[in-house]
Amino acid sequence: MMASDGATPNTHRTVFDIQGLTKVYTMGEVEVPALRQVDLQLNEGEFVVLLGPSGSGKSTLLNILGGLDVPTSGRVTYRGQDLTAASEAALTQYRRRYVGFVFQFYNLIPSLTARENVALVTEIVEQPLTPEEALGIVELEHRLDHFPSQLSGGEQQRVAIARAIAKRPAALLCDEPTGALDVTTGIIVLEALARVNAELGTTTVVITHNAAIASMADSVVRLADGHVASVERNAHKVSPRDVSW
Repeated sequence: MMASDGATPNTHRTVFDIQGLTKVYTMGEVEVPALRQVDLQLNEGEFVVLLGPSGSGKSTLLNILGGLDVPTSGRVTYRGQDLTAASEAALTQYRRRYVGFVFQFYNLIPSLTARENVALVTEIVEQPLTPEEALGIVELEHRLDHFPSQLSGGEQQRVAIARAIAKRPAALLCDEPTGALDVTTGIIVLEALARVNAELGTTTVVITHNAAIASMADSVVRLADGHVASVERNAHKVSPRDVSW
């Protein structure tokens, strides 16, 4: 069982503590290592960018943090609770209560309006944002009753972000959220993510191939061949509109 939101906070404000994390996928007789002895700490309320080429382990790491996958070995704790020892039922509760996901493709239900897509999440958690509040944070309050087919790609991604944050997640995990968007639209989506991070205090982890996005992060984690190659902190964050694409 995951700790309640009223639990005593970690003195170092560490949300995720990752130690010796290894993930090996078995494909027939071939073993493919995705993560190799990863050690990493992610702090509460930070905007973190994960950088690295395809195959470096970014998505695998994100999926393990989100309780969507389990490691081969090593340990991941969320606010002191061991995710690697949790049952499937406990991981389901963890995902439902504490984690929001945003992916490259929006996964909206075509027959539902923006408001209704967001409302799907608000029905399964306690004390959610209203759909109107969540869509307001991503500046789509004027598109509440539009269907996905009536929205641009950037607007659909912002609805997906609103859906993810409506349950007030402690962590927002984003896998290439601007990957399918042009530069102008991508900046609007990044602004929405930055606003969520600032206004809700949500620990936000964003996977991207675009190294320029790193300049708007608190911390930048670079992965290579399943290892953490470096962890850097930005002394001065830039706004999404000032990112040099």
